[in-house]
Amino acid sequence: MMQLIDTHCHLDEAAFDVDRADVVARATAAGIARLVSIGTTAATSRRAVEIAAQFPTVYAVVGIQPNYAAQAAPADWEAIEQLAGAPKVVGIGETGLDRYWDYAGLDVQVDYFRRHLALAQRLDRPFVVHCREADADVVAELRRAAEQGVLRGVMHSFTGGPQTARDCLDLGLSISFAGMVTFKKSQALREVVREIPLDRLLVETDAPYLAPQPMRGKRNEPAFVRATAECLADLLGMPLDEFARQTTQNACRLFNLPYDA
Repeated sequence: MMQLIDTHCHLDEAAFDVDRADVVARATAAGIARLVSIGTTAATSRRAVEIAAQFPTVYAVVGIQPNYAAQAAPADWEAIEQLAGAPKVVGIGETGLDRYWDYAGLDVQVDYFRRHLALAQRLDRPFVVHCREADADVVAELRRAAEQGVLRGVMHSFTGGPQTARDCLDLGLSISFAGMVTFKKSQALREVVREIPLDRLLVETDAPYLAPQPMRGKRNEPAFVRATAECLADLLGMPLDEFARQTTQNACRLFNLPYDA
């Protein structure tokens, strides 16, 4: 059976409280072999670890998202460092920079971004980058971190331009696309997809947010990652099963997930 991996969802969100087990079951039925549930605060990271323990197909990534950095207490970062060693934690994040919202000053965001990158390098774990209207700043921080060691990470829900994609690829990162790439207005973003080497390409939902066409407007869920995969496979002129095999191998390699050939 064809398999895909949703490399970025938020199963801890209240939107899933009424039917979380059903959401995971629907993903499995749709051929989504693994789900990576991403933390955005110490509390949601802890919840992601708990959910990963509950469901065999779910794994966790722990971190403090830039828009929550200003609210974080010192004990919260200590919790992230501890959670990073928990069973089924496969990455650090989501981290990064966000100039669209003003919930946290850039200096605070940069401080936490650097902490996450250093922790990922120290533990030899991949990191997950959130970037919104901060492409140049993110690339600058990644280049700074690259001076300290090898980078293993992914630009999540990528919406940047071709130069940002090239810069991140040059630094060793993978590029992940979510439902927005399927929107009619996203032609420029689809053109960026053509420039991504197949062995660096990932797919995700960012569920419960931004469901892909034709589910747009509904609550997003991991099973819908297939719609994004279908869009990208068609764009690249690939059979869906071949695209799924490649992106699944990519995700398993990056996050050190079990791979069922």
